[in-house]
Amino acid sequence: MSDIPDLPSPEEREEALYQRLRALFIDWKTYTHAPVFTVEEARTLRGTLPGGHSKNLFLEDRGGKLFLVVTREELRLDLNALAKALSRPRFSFGKPELLAATLGITPGAVTPFALMNDTSGLVTAIFDEGLLAIDPVNFHPLRNDRTTAISPAGLLSFVRACGHEPLILKLPEHA
Repeated sequence: MSDIPDLPSPEEREEALYQRLRALFIDWKTYTHAPVFTVEEARTLRGTLPGGHSKNLFLEDRGGKLFLVVTREELRLDLNALAKALSRPRFSFGKPELLAATLGITPGAVTPFALMNDTSGLVTAIFDEGLLAIDPVNFHPLRNDRTTAISPAGLLSFVRACGHEPLILKLPEHA
């Protein structure tokens, strides 16, 4: 038996996102594709889809604090250096049950759009300044068989409207 809580269907999650974006007057465009679970699969399937493409990491530090790190897909993030820069204990990847409970999504569909489900403000959002320099930026719309393009300004407006003040950082990279 799984400890992952029951979640709304992918269609319901996606529609809730679009309703939120419409209410905020934020423009977006969504593309349909086969389900993807890794950056490599996404690269293969997306073809020439314009804009910045991301890697989204749901992390927990040893103190139990949760983070969503949103970075360019090609950045080789140094998690130990990031933890040190934030004065946090070592990071590990958050468990699927915790991901579902806090962000309302499953592994493979991690996205900053899921911050809309973190109504308790448990997750700290960290964005790669390099990714936000690209327009548009692309993310899963709470399901992994679609990609939604949005402007960086629209994304940040969305995140703030969801009650999160994003940390925008030059993220440490492995040499």
